[in-house]
Amino acid sequence: MHLTAPVTSGSETRPAARDADGMAVASFILGLLGLLVLNIFLGPIAIVLAAVSLWRGTTRRGRALLGLTLGVADLAVLAIAMEVSHTLSWSL
Repeated sequence: MHLTAPVTSGSETRPAARDADGMAVASFILGLLGLLVLNIFLGPIAIVLAAVSLWRGTTRRGRALLGLTLGVADLAVLAIAMEVSHTLSWSL
């Protein structure tokens, strides 16, 4: 019986890189979803996740940059909709 984890080869990715890749994908999905609903919350979350994943060196750099762009677009859509409707929120 072995009480230690088996030795793995160097071909597997580091857990930090996998976490950064997951954050990049999450920022993309939240940024995309934020264009439709809850953009006041999902936009900043997408921006933060994208920035952290880029800082950690994600291999999915394109998705992180797209998540960052969509997060900023979420806040821009909110600002434009608030300006047009003259309210603190917007609705369709």
